[in-house]
Amino acid sequence: MKIRWLEYFIAVAEERHFGRAAERLGIAQPPLSRQIKQIEDELGVLLFNRGRSQVTLTQAGEKLLERGQQITAMLEEAQLEARRIGQGAEGRLRIGFVGSSTYGVLPNILKSYRRHHPGVALGLFPMNNAGLRSALIRREIDVAIARPKLDDAEIVSRQLVEERLVVALSDTHPLAQKRSLRLRDLRDEVTILYPERPRPSFADHVLELFRADGGEPRERIFAMDVQTAISLVSVEVGGAIVPESVGSAERKGICSVALDNPEATTAVSVNTRIDDQSVHVKQFVDIALKVSRRPL
Repeated sequence: MKIRWLEYFIAVAEERHFGRAAERLGIAQPPLSRQIKQIEDELGVLLFNRGRSQVTLTQAGEKLLERGQQITAMLEEAQLEARRIGQGAEGRLRIGFVGSSTYGVLPNILKSYRRHHPGVALGLFPMNNAGLRSALIRREIDVAIARPKLDDAEIVSRQLVEERLVVALSDTHPLAQKRSLRLRDLRDEVTILYPERPRPSFADHVLELFRADGGEPRERIFAMDVQTAISLVSVEVGGAIVPESVGSAERKGICSVALDNPEATTAVSVNTRIDDQSVHVKQFVDIALKVSRRPL
């Protein structure tokens, strides 16, 4: 049965009058009567008892009315949901992010997005840059928060913030009381780098900065991510070069020292597929750019 036929039937069944039903539908009565007869012929049942003074439903008509009202209600709900999703008021958004971004601008972006779009379900997935790039291209996530950015012809990258790098040390380290250091001052110290794989990564960026300032650290240890690196610092394994937002986060037994190297910076970016024009992604990027321009 066609949806339009169901609407004709429901109008007659609710009005109990062909003339009023035709007026409600905005059509003439004879075509409506013919349409109802066609429905009955197709179903092979009588839906209405047609008396001289009134129209009543048969048992088959009563059941069809019950089910038909449920179907039309579901259709209206589906249309409303589709419209709200299309407008970005409902639906879901999958966000991948590097762990270090949780120390800086990302929490404020998420809070602002949830406040403006409470009906959208957020999926959050921590990954390194290689994982973010792969997941974004394979459409496993919709947005990637990367450091510093994702380089790919299929991806649009927009910088959110740039920040200084600092060295995180245990508060018992001999250099912990210094106001500032250069990377060359750390060449003889154990340096914790992250991640070890896949490469190139943030670890390679740090090593390049060391080379530019006179050479690589003589002893290095690789950690899986920034959280692991900070944990190793706290138990006096060595020092780690981290974004200022990570170094400034309060953690017992750890302090951060500024780096005098002018080029010792990093950035956080929001990355999306170049072909993704969905309203959810656009709204998230807009909010991310606005929030990142405010003071933290």
